Amino acid sequence: MEQLPFTALLNKFFGGIALSILNVLGLHPQHPEAPISNFVAMEILVALLLVGFFLLVRSRLSVESPGGVQHVMEGIHGFIQDQSHEIIGHHSEPYTPFLVTLGLFILTCNLLGLIPAFESPTANPSVPLGCAVCAFSYYNFSGIRKQGLLTYMKHFAGPMALLAPLMIPIELISHCARMLSLTIRLFANIFAGDMVTLVFFSLVPVGVPIVFLGLHIGVSFLQAYIFVLLTTVYLSGAVAEEH
Repeated sequence: MEQLPFTALLNKFFGGIALSILNVLGLHPQHPEAPISNFVAMEILVALLLVGFFLLVRSRLSVESPGGVQHVMEGIHGFIQDQSHEIIGHHSEPYTPFLVTLGLFILTCNLLGLIPAFESPTANPSVPLGCAVCAFSYYNFSGIRKQGLLTYMKHFAGPMALLAPLMIPIELISHCARMLSLTIRLFANIFAGDMVTLVFFSLVPVGVPIVFLGLHIGVSFLQAYIFVLLTTVYLSGAVAEEH
């Protein structure tokens, strides 16, 4: 495995700990000398960058004279909150922090590959799958917490008791397919964007690749937005209230 510089740094200082944890879990990495893979290292880097950024924004919050970064973050928060309010309803505010965090994490992962010596962790299918599992677990947990387990499970049985034996398997498959859909959409777009950009940089290193860099940035924002939008739609179905 060709290690990125940040991956090599993590393996140097934390590789032994990571290998011990993997052995305890019964997992055996393909490269024991470098148990931390590139995409895991990039995820850790993204998490550290976001935590540092959030702490910086938090330390500079001001009501009288908000700075540019605060305006940007308030705009992002307001955009996602307004969207979730339109889709979910008046009780959407508690879900905004999760949606904002999910969107910023995916967006940062998508854009990280544009920096030399780094790569987009979302170009590895494990990372989009992890995000999809988080979204799947969150909206189902929110639905159970909002309506109770029995009431929430009625959504899977359909409108008529006679149809329950047919509807329950269909609904279960449908919900699991949501994870697959979220994973493939995000992974395929970012992986393809990285490959196209890399190919054109190899063939024509000046001028032309800038166009594809711009397209890749656009796709990165779009895919992060679509992921958050679909998660919001799934949340709406899980926590919907009957009137």
